[in-house]
Amino acid sequence: MTNLPSWRETATRRTIIDFVESVTTGPDAVPVDERIAVFDNDGTLWSEKPVIIQLDYIIGQWKAELQADPSLAERQPYTAVATGDLAWIGGAVEKHYGGDDSDLQVLLGALIGLTDGVSVADYAASVADFFRTATHPTLGTPFSGAVYQPMRELLRYLEAHGFTCYIASAGERDFMRSVTQEYYGIPPERVIGSAYGLTYDAETRTVRYSANLDFLDDGQIKPVRIWSRTGRRPLLAAGNANGDLPMLQFAVGDGTGRRGLGLLVHHDDQSGRGDQPYDKGAELALAAEDITVISVADDWSQVFPTQDEG
Repeated sequence: MTNLPSWRETATRRTIIDFVESVTTGPDAVPVDERIAVFDNDGTLWSEKPVIIQLDYIIGQWKAELQADPSLAERQPYTAVATGDLAWIGGAVEKHYGGDDSDLQVLLGALIGLTDGVSVADYAASVADFFRTATHPTLGTPFSGAVYQPMRELLRYLEAHGFTCYIASAGERDFMRSVTQEYYGIPPERVIGSAYGLTYDAETRTVRYSANLDFLDDGQIKPVRIWSRTGRRPLLAAGNANGDLPMLQFAVGDGTGRRGLGLLVHHDDQSGRGDQPYDKGAELALAAEDITVISVADDWSQVFPTQDEG
C-alpha cells in the first residue's frame, strides 16, 4: 500500500514512518497486543473550526428548548443561541483551556439537561437524524466530508502494522459512537470520551441518562481514562490542543521505558484548504519539546476527502 498518500514528503512524515517501523519490525518489535494508538477527535480527526460538530447538534437542541420556553434566553448559554452571537460559548471553551472552568460549568449544566431521563436508544436516534441531514457550515458537505483525510490514512497505516486504534476525546462518547465506525473504521467499543451519567430503568429494561456528568475526558483525565479502558500505555497518541498534552506525554513516556510518539496537529494553514488557523488553546502543547508537530500547511497535501473518498 502507498504510505500516507495525502502526506507530503516531509520530516514529520518520515518521523511517523520511522517510528512505526521501529516498533513493528526487527528483534525489538513491540508485541501486537501492546500496539495501542489513541486519537483526540475534535480538531484532530475532524474539523473543529468554525464550529465543533457536536456543538452544532447541541445548538439545534437548545433552539428547540427556546421555542418551548423563550424565558430561557435570559441566561447563558441560551442568550448566545437566541441572539446568534455564539462568542460566549467559544469563550467558555477557551477559558477552560486556560484553566478557568466557571463558564464551562454553566455550559455543562445546560448540556446535561438535554439528555436527563432520555434513553440511550432515543439519543442515538436523534444523533443519527442530525448526521443524516446536517451539513458543515463552511464546507457545505455532510460532516463525513469534514474528516481529515491524512489522519484517516494514518489510522489505516497503523492498523496495517498491527496497531489497535482508539478515540480518546473530550467530545461526548455516545455522540461520537454514532459515526466512528463509518467515518474512521473505529467501532463504538473503542471510543473513550466525556460521558453523561447512566442509570438502568428496570421497569422498562432501558439504560437512560441521568442528571449529571460522569466525567469530562480532558487534560489529566485522558491518561486515566485510557488506562482504565485499555490497561496499556499507548505507543502513539495524536491531539491538537493543550487538553491533549497529558495524553501525548503519557504516550511519549518518562524516558525510563519504551519511548512512544506524540503527535500534535497544528492548524496553521492560511490557504483556506482546512480549518481556520489558530494557536489559541494549543500554546502549551506547541511549546512542548518532546511532541512532534504536524503542520497542516506543510505536511498535508490534502486536508478533506474528495467526494469518492468521503
